[in-house]
This record gives sequence, C-alpha cells and structure tokens, in this order.
Amino acid sequence: MARRLFGLCTGFLFLGVFTVSAQSGETWGRAEVSSASRHDVSPPLREIKPILPRFGAPHEKPRPIPLQHVEGLKEGQADPVTQSSANVLVSATTGLSFDGLGVGGGYTPDAAPPDTNGTVGATQYVQWVNEDFAVYSKTTGARIYGPAAGNTLWSGFGGPCEAFNDGDPIAQYDKAANRWIMTQFAVSATPYTQCVAVSTTSDATGTWNRYSFSYGSQFNDYPKLGVWPDAYYITYNIFTSTFQGSKLCAFDRAKMLTGAAATQQCFQLSSSFGGVLPSDLDGATAPPAGSPNFMVNFGSNSLNLWKFHVDWANPANTTLTGPTNIPVAAFTAACGGGACITQPSTSQKLDSLADRLMYRLAYRKFSDHESLVVNHSVKVSGNKRAQVDGVRWYELRSPGGAPVVFQQGTYSPDGNNRWMGSIAMDKLGDMALGYSVSSGSLFPSIRYTGRLSTDPLGTMQLEGNLYDGTGSQLRSLNRWGDYSAMAIDPVDDCTFWYTTEYLKTSGTFNWSTRVTNFKFPGCQ
Repeated sequence: MARRLFGLCTGFLFLGVFTVSAQSGETWGRAEVSSASRHDVSPPLREIKPILPRFGAPHEKPRPIPLQHVEGLKEGQADPVTQSSANVLVSATTGLSFDGLGVGGGYTPDAAPPDTNGTVGATQYVQWVNEDFAVYSKTTGARIYGPAAGNTLWSGFGGPCEAFNDGDPIAQYDKAANRWIMTQFAVSATPYTQCVAVSTTSDATGTWNRYSFSYGSQFNDYPKLGVWPDAYYITYNIFTSTFQGSKLCAFDRAKMLTGAAATQQCFQLSSSFGGVLPSDLDGATAPPAGSPNFMVNFGSNSLNLWKFHVDWANPANTTLTGPTNIPVAAFTAACGGGACITQPSTSQKLDSLADRLMYRLAYRKFSDHESLVVNHSVKVSGNKRAQVDGVRWYELRSPGGAPVVFQQGTYSPDGNNRWMGSIAMDKLGDMALGYSVSSGSLFPSIRYTGRLSTDPLGTMQLEGNLYDGTGSQLRSLNRWGDYSAMAIDPVDDCTFWYTTEYLKTSGTFNWSTRVTNFKFPGCQ
C-alpha cells in the first residue's frame, strides 16, 4: 500500500519550530556513587515455581502529592495546537490482539491502578502489572510463564526484593544486547530498595543477573527506566516526609550484562523538579559516541531537558547539566493534574495523572537527526466542572545540541476525553500514540492514532479502535493507569505493541488489560 498524505479538516495546524529560549549550563555537583547491596544469578525462571498472585483485601497503591500543577491557559482559552479532526483513518494494520493480565487474563486484580507495562523481545512479550507478570509468545499470544507475583523473579535472592512485592513495575528490552530488564521497588520497609534483573539471554524464562540498590530512608517512587549504550538510566520521585525532587540514576549496564558487581551513580534534583523521564533507545542505530542520556520533564508552558553523562572509570567526571528550558505551546494540565475523566452511569471520575509526562521518552537516531517523542494529558477546552481533555505530544530534535520542538499537537478530535498515552516511532519515522478514551456516554476504551513521516507536521491521522471497554470504574476508586506502554519490535523495527487497561463490567478492582500490535504500510 502506498504511503498516504492527508490534510487537516478543522482545527489548528502547527508548522513551525519552537526554539530554546535559554541554554542552562547548571551542573549538579558530583554524582553519589554506591554499590548494589546484593547481586547474584538466578536459576532459570522456568524452573522457579511462580509465587501465586495475592488474593487479599483490595488495596489502592498510594499516589503521593502531585508533582506539577500547570495552568498555562486562561479560563475559556482553548489549547492552541488542538487537532480537532483528520480526514484519513489511521493507516496502520492491526495484527495480534489478546487479553493480558487482569480479569480474563489469568489474574484477579486486588490492587489499583494496574501500572500496565510491557515490552517485546526477539520471540516473547513480557507484561508486568501491579503486582504480577507473565511471559507470552509474541506470535500467538499464548502465555508461556505466569502469572507470577513480581518477587518470584527474586526467589532465593534474600532481602527486600525477595520479601516484598510492591509494584511500580517496568519491563524493558535492551535491543543492542538482546536482554530483558525487569525492575520494581521494594518499599514496605526501609531501606527503600530498587530491584533490578537483567536476563542472561533473549529468553525471559532463562536465568537472570539480579541486583538490589538501596536508597535508605528516601522513598523511590514512580521509577522509570531507559536503556542507553553506557548505562541503564532510572528516575524517581523522592519522598521523605515531603517531596524532595527527582533523583536521576545510572546503573552500570556493562557489569550487569555479565552478572558482575555493579554500582550506581545518582544526582538529586531540588523539589522544583519532578516527573523526569530518561530517554530510552529505539532502533538499531546507537546515539553518537559519548552521547549523554537525555532526561525531560515539563514546566509552565515548557519542557526541561537535562544531559546525564556517566563515567564508570572515573565517577568524578560524571556530569549532569541542565535544565535547558524549551518553550512549547501553552497548556493546562488535564483535570488540574487530578481526577475529572467522566464515565457512563456513574459520578465516579478517573485520575488523569496529568501532573507529569507519560512514559516513555522514546529516542531514535536517524541518518541526519536525533528525535525524542513524548506525551502528556492536557485540558483542551471547557472549565473544571465540564472540560474536554486530550493528549499533547511532541517531537524534539537535536537534543545533544540546541534542542528544538520540531512538531507538536494536541489530539482531541471530538468531545471524548483522551489521556494516559504512550508514544513511539518506527525506523521510518512514523509515530504511534496509544491512549485511553472515555466520556459520560463512552466506557473507558483503548484507541490509537499515528502519523506517517510524510504527513503534515503537527498532525495525527483519524484514530483507530483497539478495544472497547464495557464497564465503568465505581465506588470511590479514581486511579487509572498510572501508565501504559507503547513498544517497538526489535526484530523488524516496524511493529508497535501497545498495552493498557479497560473494564469488562462496571465495578472496582476488576480491571483487565489488552495487548495489541500493529504497523504502518511501507515499513518492512
């Protein structure tokens, strides 16, 4: 099928480039260096009996204080880069679609939100939710292993990682090394700990190099992991009695791939900065030699970018510089960062989690440029009692030099609310954006949109439907997400895999998840 162009029917078309208003040279002192508190090599996962999912009293994962409250629009002012419609149905072709963990997927939820996360490897798909994971065949969707409680992976390891199954999980795939990375926190007691496992092969049911990193009395909330050639970079929102700011850390990737003793190097930001995401490498082309990892959060009508360069031989040479402030089109966080997403047949509103950027910050190196893509949820129009929310997305270029907003847009083609997105880019520069959609007449459902690299800047194609929800979330439970996952297949570098939550019937603590893949024409 030929690659198609389309025009914007109504709404605002963004064709310009936002340049950086100021280049910050601020450095953050010397990195804090510490060794893993434990490490070993596991038996093959396939030989470890899964710890069964816990069936206890339903519980809600705590959500600490909001990180950012941005009111960039005046009352009654509409989002200036809203795309209200498009005239071509998203041209991607869907493929495999199956239920992941949750009701109907081999798991009865007792925690919320699910923190739906997953990624794809050479032959398998791994999904991890609060508080369990499973391994699937990526050709059939058949479950190979699990469901298993997250701490199954640390059976026999000792310490908090084996004792506690606390969630906030991330499943990643190191495309250059063909290895899996699995991480969750252990925060039921101090020392607060991050548990990290790196597979020894491309088979997620094989052996794993296992590590734990301690943060003492610093609660390492909302961990987000990015794969980079020189390190596995991870970011946290740190709390003690109050919010302390983001902590940005690097794990020694080279050591962890071999199972050797490993260290981490960290920088603590001030409480002015939270919700920072590390860049995560997609594709077979590495960043330029010596490139730092790029880290981004949002501020008032802007993005902030840091550069983290790690030196494992001489940690005194490790640097964190920034933030560089990058102006973007004015925005107000959806729901003021809180809960206002409507559903049918209930007054219960859902959490937008619009106080932060949504995972991932996906990086890709092309022959002539570097790109970062990321998204968050914003108010499109209306007031706090009756507003429409959409997904704001960005493509940044030249992050290693003078970063620019190459294109941006807010996707909101009708009066439904869209939020909890995840975005990525294939090897041709086509983008895919998945998200939840809901309104007073539409049950929370799973949809996606995308764009070809040849489409007009700042536009997405008409959305496609991935799965219809058939229930609303009830009874004083507003948590939704807290994230979803768009991943790119490392084998063809074309196929997108998206997973997020939905409900089969109205209720509480009865969520399901779906895994779907698709790709655009012309990407082979």
